[in-house]
Amino acid sequence: MRITRLGVPRCSVGEGPLWDVLEQALYMIDILEKRVVRSDPRTGVVREWIMPELIGSMALREQGGAIVALASGVHTLDFDTGECSLLARHVDLDDRVQLADGKVDRRGRFIVGSSDRGMKEARGKLYALDPGATELRAIDDDVFLANGPCWSPDDKIFYHADSIRKLIYAYDYDIESGTVANRRPFASTEELGGIPDGATVDAEGHVWSAICEGGKLVRFRPDGSIERIVDFPVKLPGSVMFGGANMDQIFVPTLSPAFLGRPADPLDGCTFVIEELMIHGIAEPRFAG
Repeated sequence: MRITRLGVPRCSVGEGPLWDVLEQALYMIDILEKRVVRSDPRTGVVREWIMPELIGSMALREQGGAIVALASGVHTLDFDTGECSLLARHVDLDDRVQLADGKVDRRGRFIVGSSDRGMKEARGKLYALDPGATELRAIDDDVFLANGPCWSPDDKIFYHADSIRKLIYAYDYDIESGTVANRRPFASTEELGGIPDGATVDAEGHVWSAICEGGKLVRFRPDGSIERIVDFPVKLPGSVMFGGANMDQIFVPTLSPAFLGRPADPLDGCTFVIEELMIHGIAEPRFAG
């Protein structure tokens, strides 16, 4: 196994890595700097787009461009002009909550969580954005800090973390309707020294979670037990995503403790790639709307 630093800008809060198999390029976000970053490993070219509001997550669209989960709702992003336009929102989005981590299911539907800005009350919810819709549809509630949405390879299980509770949950997922049921604890990170942040599922059905504050990535078996722990060079990994030409690399953006008022080391906020794991991921779908 080899961990190396990528040549992309350092982040305040690096999150939401997304490998696009069509472009063979890596996208990611910096929440506090309000930016989307695209890196082409073949050419070394890096592009950035600045958002008008805090950004929680993003996804690419089948018809081009992207959608971005901003504080006020889900917007479209035109890569040519940099313009953002409101696509969908929900009446519950106000100055107490903001949209957070989100991904697209294998029917082209965007699932995104919201979080309490003060992280003190369970005001957050889970929403679904169906292709063609202009309103977010609430599918679950009782969330402090939403993170790490991802699905089992057969689409029957949806995973989602409440970072404040230090719990990853599993749900029964109906891929045809985009609804969840039977929320239950999947894994706790209480003994791992940090909170569950961004996550993904590999081709074998194991859940990978970035343990922010714990300085590690953890691979959970489908029964919630720990299969392996990968120690990381910084304390605040923000998320994890498979990519590369053979979908056998793992990309990990990180956070800088400077945004918390703490001293930062030179590698804090950098983005890393893990190679030679001999494990493969699953390509991320594009939003169909």
